Amino acid sequence: MTAVISRQIDALLPVVGGDLAAPLVTGECRPYANLDYAASAPALAGVASHVNELLPFYASVHRGAGYASQVSTGVYESARAIVANAFGARDDDVVVFTRNTTDAFNLLAGCVPADRGDVLVLDLEHHANLLPWRDRDYRCLPVSSTLEQTLKDLDSALAAAPARAGHRHRRVQRDRRVAAARGDRHHRASVRRPAGRRRGPARPHRPIDLAAAGIDYLAFSGHKLYAPFGAGVLVGRRDWLDTGRPYLAGGGAVRQVTLTDTAWAPAPARHEGGTPNVLGAAALARACQLLAALPAGAQEAHEAALQERLLDGLAGLDGVRVHRIFPDSPGAIGVVTFSLPGYDPGLVAAYLSAEHGIGVRDGKFCAHPLLLSRLGLAAGAIRASLGVGSCSDDVDRLVRALSEFLESAREVDVRAGRRPLDAVPGPAAATGLGAGFHRRHLALRQLIREGVSPPPL
Repeated sequence: MTAVISRQIDALLPVVGGDLAAPLVTGECRPYANLDYAASAPALAGVASHVNELLPFYASVHRGAGYASQVSTGVYESARAIVANAFGARDDDVVVFTRNTTDAFNLLAGCVPADRGDVLVLDLEHHANLLPWRDRDYRCLPVSSTLEQTLKDLDSALAAAPARAGHRHRRVQRDRRVAAARGDRHHRASVRRPAGRRRGPARPHRPIDLAAAGIDYLAFSGHKLYAPFGAGVLVGRRDWLDTGRPYLAGGGAVRQVTLTDTAWAPAPARHEGGTPNVLGAAALARACQLLAALPAGAQEAHEAALQERLLDGLAGLDGVRVHRIFPDSPGAIGVVTFSLPGYDPGLVAAYLSAEHGIGVRDGKFCAHPLLLSRLGLAAGAIRASLGVGSCSDDVDRLVRALSEFLESAREVDVRAGRRPLDAVPGPAAATGLGAGFHRRHLALRQLIREGVSPPPL
């Protein structure tokens, strides 16, 4: 059943690089198993072709009367409307194009009025949604050992927060959930609700409807949404965006400028100073359309089947520990975080790449407080993440590779007679990079063989 669903998804949404070959430390090449979708997902083939179609028309946006400029302006504003529709935005919501989610949260942090209540932060946050608030009055709420208790604590903290400037805090209803990252799937409402406002991070795994969920602001990145062309989005209510500090002072963000005064434009132009990324916005919009065209539930079934297969495989390996934030979360997206106690995550990731052509993420995933305090993973962990281009063969390769690592990690000698990886074909921009990476892998393996602890991350 897993293979059938995977073939259906692949036929409907092929990705660029699906046939990529990865050089191994042996000098051979193997099909690349991309299990790092959560960091940056590959472009959908339909997105890439759409960008290529638009390139001849690439020109200035909102600044030219010429044919190409008019086409580019139309494409840019159409992308705004497509994104709003894809995420169930309300009629008065604003779509602001940014560089990525980090950019969007920093923009929003400058728009939340200081007199509308404190900012409540959970201690499991990604840096993108933690660091922008440190210049504000914010309070960090430690999460509990269960999701149920964490939600109760969050409700209580918001209900007890003092009102400011005559604005009364609204009590959080029971269906408002905490927005956790790291693979546990919760309702994507806010973890920070100044004066009761709600917002949540977008994910390319499940449909999100702002109006239906009551989300005030939502931020997401194109590179998580199979459109890695440098665009992100902040979408939400107009009031704070119209009056907030202009995010990027410059042309396009103003109505009138004198040497002593500036009349700023309302949102979205207020926050889009400079020449906009029209191709990135168009790519993101096309990705939204392509994902929305999938049969209902197909993407969820695809990820769930692969994730179950991976978890079953890891459960059969003595020496692998799977990590979750909450044991009682209602479900999970296609992300599995695990560690091999006693082995450096960077070493394991390098081994998987160099000897098996498998790409995973290692480290602390831009969430140091979560990994260090909540999960107790000072050295970090390993994350395998799935997407529309993933298949059961990728999952099985990872499980087999980990099994081989555990069986031989302390016994394997650095093999001799391998030709230098500099000779392995690859893009000109990567000449020498692959060789250096794999030499690091071999050096780390040699350290472990000699009983020396690898250097810290």
